[in-house]
Amino acid sequence: MIGEPQQEQAALYALGALRDAELRAFEAELRGNVALRAFVRELQRAAESLAMSAPAVTPPPVLRERVLGRISAAHTTAEVSPQPAPPSAGALAGLRFLGADDTAGWKPLPVPGAWIKLLSLDRERGYAVLLGRLDAGVRYPAHEHDAPEDIYVLAGDLHIGERRLGPGDFHHADAGSQHGVNYSVNGCTLLAVLNAANPLVELAMA
Repeated sequence: MIGEPQQEQAALYALGALRDAELRAFEAELRGNVALRAFVRELQRAAESLAMSAPAVTPPPVLRERVLGRISAAHTTAEVSPQPAPPSAGALAGLRFLGADDTAGWKPLPVPGAWIKLLSLDRERGYAVLLGRLDAGVRYPAHEHDAPEDIYVLAGDLHIGERRLGPGDFHHADAGSQHGVNYSVNGCTLLAVLNAANPLVELAMA
């Protein structure tokens, strides 16, 4: 059985968000755990599906020239100075890491036994990635979606109407669609991609 800390760590691994030490330790654990490897492959496929579902954006033609120019400049610098200087204090600017053993960040929802945890937020592109958790027996009220929503079940069971979702199952809801009461019999953990303006995102950030 894959425990909750492993599920969180696997989700961060699939998103490329583990620190070096955590990454090495997790990959060592992967080598000896067949079930965990299968679980990670499912997460990676889900992450790829989510990435492919994003609307295609055609970059401006000038961007290609800028990229090639930077590559050329970097290559020239590498030839002149093959021994790179140690990274500066600001070298990791723009990067954020969240360890699987970090239990902080879980926020209770108004529904007892329901929890969310913010993993990342991109306001410019308008989406957020969160972990969600329902304790055993919890029923989440019926609701309407103001924007698209993607859900990937990491562990446990999630019932949406008459459909039961288990580990590895994916669900997409269009904007304007409606959900009846969602519930979990044994409890579940899921990965969710929501619109950045979703009230749940604001709650997760509070």
